[in-house]
Amino acid sequence: MMVMRALLVFILVGLPAVFSAQPAPAAAAAAPLLTDAYGREITLRGFNVSGSAKLYENGLLPFRSTADAATSAAAMRELTGANAVRFLISWEGVQPAANRIDTAYLDRAAAQIRQFTDRGIRVLLDWHQDLYSSHLFNQGSWYTGDGAPQWVIDLGDYPTESCGICILWGQNMLTNNAVREAAYDFWHRRDIQDAYLLQARGALSYLRSRVAYPMMLGVDPFNEPFDGGLDGAAGTTWEATYLLPFYQRFRAVMDETGWADRPLYAEPLVFWNTTFGEAGGLSTIPALGPRYVFNSHYYDGARMTLDPSAAGDGTYTSAMNRIRDRAAALGTAAFVSEFGNALSGTGSSGRTPWMVRAMYQGLDSRLSGGTFWNNAANAGGVLSGTQWHWDIYSGKHRELMNGNPDKVRTTGDGWNGEDHSVIANGALRLDRRVLDRLYPTAVAGRTLAFGYEDLAREGYAGAGRQQAWMTVPSRLPTIAALVNGRQYGVLVWREPATPPGAPTELHLPGAFPSARTVVVSDLGAVLGVAATGPIAVATEPGATAARRLLLTPPVAAAGTVHVALVVNADGTTPITAATLTAARTELLSWAAAVTW
Repeated sequence: MMVMRALLVFILVGLPAVFSAQPAPAAAAAAPLLTDAYGREITLRGFNVSGSAKLYENGLLPFRSTADAATSAAAMRELTGANAVRFLISWEGVQPAANRIDTAYLDRAAAQIRQFTDRGIRVLLDWHQDLYSSHLFNQGSWYTGDGAPQWVIDLGDYPTESCGICILWGQNMLTNNAVREAAYDFWHRRDIQDAYLLQARGALSYLRSRVAYPMMLGVDPFNEPFDGGLDGAAGTTWEATYLLPFYQRFRAVMDETGWADRPLYAEPLVFWNTTFGEAGGLSTIPALGPRYVFNSHYYDGARMTLDPSAAGDGTYTSAMNRIRDRAAALGTAAFVSEFGNALSGTGSSGRTPWMVRAMYQGLDSRLSGGTFWNNAANAGGVLSGTQWHWDIYSGKHRELMNGNPDKVRTTGDGWNGEDHSVIANGALRLDRRVLDRLYPTAVAGRTLAFGYEDLAREGYAGAGRQQAWMTVPSRLPTIAALVNGRQYGVLVWREPATPPGAPTELHLPGAFPSARTVVVSDLGAVLGVAATGPIAVATEPGATAARRLLLTPPVAAAGTVHVALVVNADGTTPITAATLTAARTELLSWAAAVTW
């Protein structure tokens, strides 16, 4: 979670289908990418559903009913083009008593999951915890947790919890002895970890036949692992000694329960990639390979605590590239399962729109917008990720914090004072241009470069400055004029040795009307996209209005480089056939001059 990361930075500074991995060529290290059943490279984009799974009012699930899950899935698909969610469940929900797996809880979870898979949205199953357990906290506490059930806490002898002088809830990981000792026991006591794996075995066995398994991405076995005490060792040593063996044991459980062909999404120690310092990152362990995914979170701890500056072009390029490079070193695909920023209530929330915009830019490409056109050969692969988070009950909760009837939480996320949901009252809270993005959902070949100019404004509800980040150099005057003041994206990909038998697909944002979408490509150049042909538009699977762009090149030799410029030409400025022809000439010359 975002606040957790912010606190860690504050402490460090202020206090002493079958998804396989294939290497992608780039000048810098590039993580292998996820592929679908056709062998196409896929990009996953969507949201966590949701922090509401931490709340007892929701029965420790993202939604209070299957109908609410259906409403949420439909809205997400239509408003943002999301094709993936990270779906939260908890140990306490699965195993409320030592001798019982709650199949009714799992049935409700499965029914909610199916509402997403029925709409073409893939699902990553996430066993979520924060501060280990709510049962470590007393009724008068300022904070709470989620994860382990009461009977697990009863196995230990923990001190009365106290965070001390706490600035943010995540500080409990470092200063609350009850939280620290309970987490320490999880990693050191075989009986507790065996109980965790037992409930995971029961849950995965039960869910295997009750969900649309081909739409399941895999399993995140433990959200934001933290040590509870390093015993004087480095974070990397702790990962190798305790975290990796846990992942290997959980991997075996997946194999035993019918999930052998789905990867385990392995998170590093939560302190990694926090803007300041280095702690963990699975950087001293052997390569994990394609049966794992390197699964990182990213929050801008500096801007959430000490740095008053706004985000801009290229702000998060370096941080996202660290995730790419770490995954490449581990021989895995990369996934960013949490990122974002608060929408209210913090010193940085006024800067959130462009912070989130810059994070998506970092997912799209290794490059800043200002360097893309001149350095596209180094753009690398597109990162997949799920933003935190999508809570249809935002601002309408009624959670008794730690069971205290005198501490009823109704605002924001209803949990530890957070307010991160991008949706409330059925409407998006951020500029839709930030969230409903052009992106390559499936590439029939090898992605060489992708970049997107969303033109999202710096304020909320479309307020504030509009500034283009992905600027076109003057040596490409027709393209520069064509995209001036318009949203646009460019995709470059290489023809594979064996054609996948399916087109390259990009999600087409709702702001791009089919009749006024320009596509300039080696496949042709059109103003207005028809339902058939090498450049075509179709409805997204499981959607009613959301659309995708289909690019089907003619038979070409392996290694052929394809390129497509996609422009939202909505408005009154005319675009002539001569402009399209000139833009195509420029684009093909540009692509031919790059050493891919």
